[in-house]
Amino acid sequence: MTVASAFWRRRFVLPAPEDRLFPVDPESRILGHCNWQPGKEKATPLLALVHGLEGSSDSNYMRGIAEKAWQRGFHVIRLNQRNCGGTELLTPTLYNSGMSADYRAVLEELAAEGFVKIFFAGYSMGGNLVTKMAGELGEIAPSSLRGVAAVCPALNLASCAEALERADNYFYQRHFVAGLMSRYAKKARLFPQRYSSNGFARIRTVREFDDAITAPNFGYRDAQEYYEAAGAKCVVDKIRVPYLLITAQDDPFVPFGAICASGVEQNPCVTFDAPRHGGHCAFISSQSGAERFWAESRIVDFCEDLSAKQLNG
Repeated sequence: MTVASAFWRRRFVLPAPEDRLFPVDPESRILGHCNWQPGKEKATPLLALVHGLEGSSDSNYMRGIAEKAWQRGFHVIRLNQRNCGGTELLTPTLYNSGMSADYRAVLEELAAEGFVKIFFAGYSMGGNLVTKMAGELGEIAPSSLRGVAAVCPALNLASCAEALERADNYFYQRHFVAGLMSRYAKKARLFPQRYSSNGFARIRTVREFDDAITAPNFGYRDAQEYYEAAGAKCVVDKIRVPYLLITAQDDPFVPFGAICASGVEQNPCVTFDAPRHGGHCAFISSQSGAERFWAESRIVDFCEDLSAKQLNG
């Protein structure tokens, strides 16, 4: 199912977006593609989307959920993580799974503009990022943040790296490493004074990439220290906004046991959906049309229900 979703031909009906840059630190901006409802009313619910590792705002699942949300009356913003979607020149840094402050900056900017019903949803690495943001906000989450959703979030990064090293995940591992190395090589060409392009030819796994490149560039001793700091598993219990976590028990590299061990089922703010099948961020159903990709519809339903309850309340 994971592979099928990546190659499934899909067509999307969305108007041309408005491109917008969000400052996230003094040197960095991230690009968002915004589909506003007519009139851009600030009381209209807004859904901000964050993609996964080596994805972008143009990934099929990003366009799919954006289409569903926009057709149901949401403002929608598809956000690129740092360096993704051709945005390498917008930041001198790399990206990593712990940069939740970027999305808190987006949240604060949107709230300051008067949007009062803001939702975030993330896939895989993006799911970890929005989960971490919600957990770090905890009791001080602004009233404008009405809910957060995550699909197959990589809450325990060490467990995910370990799962990728299994023989049956060889092709996934190779895909991710090839993408990471290609992105790093491009970054080294653009910022040669900051990044070296030499000495990394022997990297074969995501953990080796994080040991050699991610960890030292962000001040961590090694990949393990980075994984412990960046994984949202340590803050799931602090989430105080409605939170939907969708994962599949057969996800090939986000272990179901690691998700359960994070304590999601003990937090009353968490709605935990864990079907037996779904692969990694795929969830292809037997239904046709809008219901084919079940997780996309489930997230929009979740946000729509919350928006309606909060309005009635």
